[in-house]
Amino acid sequence: MEREYLDEIYRWCKNACMHNDASSDLQNLMKKIEYMQNVRNIDQIQLKEIYEEASRIYHFNKLNERIEIGEHSLPSLPYPYNALEPVISKKIMELHHDKHHKSYVDGLNKAEKELQKARNSNDYSLIKHWERELAFHGSGHYLHTLFWYTMSPNGGGKPQGKLLAEIVKGFGSFENFKRHFSEAAKNVEGVGWALLVWSARAHRLGILQAEKHQNLTQWDTVPLLVLDVWEHAYYLQYENDRSKYIQEWWKIVNWDYVEKRFEKAMQLKWKAY
Repeated sequence: MEREYLDEIYRWCKNACMHNDASSDLQNLMKKIEYMQNVRNIDQIQLKEIYEEASRIYHFNKLNERIEIGEHSLPSLPYPYNALEPVISKKIMELHHDKHHKSYVDGLNKAEKELQKARNSNDYSLIKHWERELAFHGSGHYLHTLFWYTMSPNGGGKPQGKLLAEIVKGFGSFENFKRHFSEAAKNVEGVGWALLVWSARAHRLGILQAEKHQNLTQWDTVPLLVLDVWEHAYYLQYENDRSKYIQEWWKIVNWDYVEKRFEKAMQLKWKAY
């Protein structure tokens, strides 16, 4: 599985280079992968470093790309399916990513194309249905894409620097924040998400719930850290013990990624009201 993942990353690197994105970071990553492909036993620490580097390059490179209507695609995981074990099993990751997330991508593309047809034909008789589909599947796709990156096989602990300072400023302590976030996740009614967000209007962090993917949340905020509490995210492993799943999940939070996202989000500030 590890070698297959290395091969997949290497193919992505080569493809990126063919599209004139041969950055020094990308070239250095390819050299590391070439070295590891030729060793008998793969060093797990080096492999984890490649997971993190690939995640950073994949997510923050080529930020000006435009996705045309109905052309969204399922992103690759930034680690193998078994990388988050024992917290999240390989089986759950396979089903969650390949089946559930894929269905949201397909649903989003379908909704966008149907709304394009409505505009072209000036027939808006089904607009209520397709706008609902757009909101549900689009939010599902975007939240899951963020979810994969906010986890890491060498995650856990607590954030550092500006993010930790802002958490302490907003919630009193990291422990207070963690307790609040966990309770928000545990008490989502039915299925949905807990989210740590940056409010560009209030200029501070906040914790929100979302039912399903899009209901009962707040606009004009930027999600930084999200936790999926739909049953498909944990039931095969934790059954109906959502609290245990949430408790274990903290061990794999990718604070390095969340910190980078926070630094970018902080640049967005509207006049405070």
